[in-house]
Amino acid sequence: MGQDHIRYDILAQDALRGVIRKVLSEVAATGRLPGDHHFFITFLTGAPGVRISQHLKAKYAEQMTIVIQHQFWDLKVTETQFEVGLSFSDTPERLVIPFNAIRGFYDPSVNFELEFEVPLAEEDEQASAEITAIPVEPVAKPAEADEAPKGDEEKKPASVVSLDSFRKKQ
Repeated sequence: MGQDHIRYDILAQDALRGVIRKVLSEVAATGRLPGDHHFFITFLTGAPGVRISQHLKAKYAEQMTIVIQHQFWDLKVTETQFEVGLSFSDTPERLVIPFNAIRGFYDPSVNFELEFEVPLAEEDEQASAEITAIPVEPVAKPAEADEAPKGDEEKKPASVVSLDSFRKKQ
C-alpha cells in the first residue's frame, strides 16, 4: 500500500471538528439549544490553548467532560476554539477549549457521537520512548498464599511495546 502524503486521517478529523464548530456556532447565535439536544464534550485539560481554573485543572489533570444543556452562558465560537460559562458546584467558571483538544462529542438526544485521536501531553513528550513492562510479584497475605489464581487473575509474561507500533505512518 502506498504512503498517505495527503494525510486523509487528519483532514477527516478536521472536517468532523467542523461539525462541532457549526453546531456550537448555531447555539451561540440563538442562545439556546434546539429541541432536546444537549452535548457532552470531553477534552484534554493539558492541551495547548485550554484555559480552565486551577481548581478544575487540579481536579481533572488529564481530561474533563462538560455538559452543555440547561445552564450555560456566554458561548462564543471562533474558527479554532470555543468559550463557555458553566457552573461547577455553584461556582461559575469560564472555559476556553480549542477544537483540537476535543477527544469526544456526544449528543444523547439523537445518539450522535464523534471521537477524535488526541494524544495526551506526556505521549507527545515521550513520542519515541519505549514502555517496558516489568512484572512485579505481589506479596501474598498468609490467607491468600494457599489459593490458586482464578480465571483472569492468572499471571501473564511482561513484554516490551514500542509506541511506534501504534502511530500512523507518515
